[in-house]
Amino acid sequence: MTTEAAFVTRASRDLLREAQDRMKTWRAHPLHGPTMVRKQTNCYVDLWIELLAWWGLDPHAALPFTVALDFEGDEFTFFKFPPEDIERLYGVLIQEHAIFEPLEVHVANQLRRGGVMLVEVDAWHLPDTRGVAYQQQHTKTTIGIHAIDSSSRQLGYFHNSGYYFAEGADYDGLLDTSCSAVLPPYVECARRRFAPLAAEQLRETSLSLLRRHLLRRPAGNPITAFGEALARDASELACRPMAHFHAYSFNTLRQLGANFELLGQYFRWLNATGADYADSLDTLIAACDTIASESMVLEFRLARACSKGKADHGEGSIEILERAYASLMSGIDRVFSRTQPASQPDEVLMN
Repeated sequence: MTTEAAFVTRASRDLLREAQDRMKTWRAHPLHGPTMVRKQTNCYVDLWIELLAWWGLDPHAALPFTVALDFEGDEFTFFKFPPEDIERLYGVLIQEHAIFEPLEVHVANQLRRGGVMLVEVDAWHLPDTRGVAYQQQHTKTTIGIHAIDSSSRQLGYFHNSGYYFAEGADYDGLLDTSCSAVLPPYVECARRRFAPLAAEQLRETSLSLLRRHLLRRPAGNPITAFGEALARDASELACRPMAHFHAYSFNTLRQLGANFELLGQYFRWLNATGADYADSLDTLIAACDTIASESMVLEFRLARACSKGKADHGEGSIEILERAYASLMSGIDRVFSRTQPASQPDEVLMN
């Protein structure tokens, strides 16, 4: 082994050991805490919540995008942190990474440069999904690889609401060390490039993002559109296997409820940071909480109906959700139409 190779191996082991030591006291972010209705949202949002927290950054500030959720005809928007918002608030660049060498080589190279590699993988090889997907079913998900040691075939990664470790055959499967895949996976590299905003500047910039995302809202009530689709599809849904229902509910009711629960947490964060209109946000928070809880009620209703082969059109729950969304949007217009756009902050290069 050359001197350079020995140094690289030692640095990789040190990073992995540091992560293992830190995990002894690490706790999931409150957005994944016991008070949340939805303990997890989707793999990409959950990953970023924990990664930002790992870096000592507050993910609440990046939640304004949740105001723009829409029903896409067959599913609710698979909502994700916009890369431009992450860069503006925290100075983190997210760029697609081309894969032309073995994935393991690219991951090791970028981790040495201080990046975190976001990789689409098969959950079959993820030990944290034991009892759900691990060695049971092939499903696509995204992990954030933070540490790697190729000599011992170990890696540390962010996934859903936690940080985990994989080794041996799981390491080989996640990184496709046999190079058996027909196509390389989609990979992004996240790298801290600029200084993050702090305190009041962070809040004001976050509010400017909220104003921008308000312009992206759907023209109509997306829950009305979902209710119409459910009424049309309920009979077929009841005839399909329960595995289909679980996929359906994940992409509809779970995304709906989790999205607006995060929006409610964003308004709570604005309250806590001393926004001038703090009292006015209570009705917005209540509407978000209603969407989060009632979407869970409807999910359980549909699950029971489908398990019995019966159609449930969601009457009652859909009306509650529709009213909560309408109240939320009218309240947002009332509260935030009085605010003035914040000035654009200057980006400062990190040393």
